[in-house]
Formats: sequence, C-alpha cells, structure tokens
Amino acid sequence: MKQYRIYFAVAILVFASLACEVLTGGGGNAPGATTEPGNSNPPAATMAPGSNTSNTGFPMTADAYNVTEIGDGSLLYYTNLSLEEVMAFYRAEYTSRGYTEREILTVVEADSGVFSMVFDGDPSGKGVVIQSVDLGDGSRTVAIRLEDV
Repeated sequence: MKQYRIYFAVAILVFASLACEVLTGGGGNAPGATTEPGNSNPPAATMAPGSNTSNTGFPMTADAYNVTEIGDGSLLYYTNLSLEEVMAFYRAEYTSRGYTEREILTVVEADSGVFSMVFDGDPSGKGVVIQSVDLGDGSRTVAIRLEDV
C-alpha cells in the first residue's frame, strides 16, 4: 500500500507539472500534439484512422485534444469531461472489452478532481492504469499506460 501511495504521489506531481506548463504556455511544440484547447480533432499522426483509439491502442474520449503519445507506449490527452464522465467512459469501454476493474486500486479524490483506476485483462498481462487530474479551468488530463501492478 505504501508503494502505491508513492506512485500516486509521483503521478500527481507529474500532472501538476504538466498543468503548470500548459497554464504558462510552455511546451506547445511537442511532436504529435495539438496546441489549441478545445480542438476535438487530434492530429492524424496520433490517431488510428476512423476511431477514438490512439496508435498505442488505448481508447480516448470523443473530445480528446492535445493528444500526446509518449515514447514508452503511454498516452496523455486533455478532455473537458467531468471526473465522473471520464470514469464512466473507461468503465464502459474496458468492461465491453472483457477487462475487469481492480476496484481495490481505484482512488477518487472528488474534492481535488483526481482519480486513478486499474483494469486487468490486457494481453500483455500488465494492468491498464488510468489517471486523471482536474486542471481547474474546466479541463482535465487523462494519462493511460500499461504497468505491472
């Protein structure tokens, strides 16, 4: 449990750092990322044709923007959906794929707009880790990765 708290704290710090960078206008030239908030059409290079799934294979909400596929196979994007809507989206998406939520690892901090959830069932044997942070401007980040959990 202590190890999970450390991972969660590090994830929060990473998201806070990204949020500060976005709010101060830095980092707008990342390869494969859009730079205009509200852009619901991520660049073709980061989207599989005709779907809301990135090249990493992770599903994204329909309004995803500033989509960035990180070199380690992770995905980071922004959405204007609420915490509840994003969680409901991933529960429906992964349940329909036959994955199971590892509920003991689901953490929701509604007051701060932060959540973390893990789904088992990926062919790699790793857990699908989904984390999100409210940026305070009506948007939130969503980060997805495979991890040994």
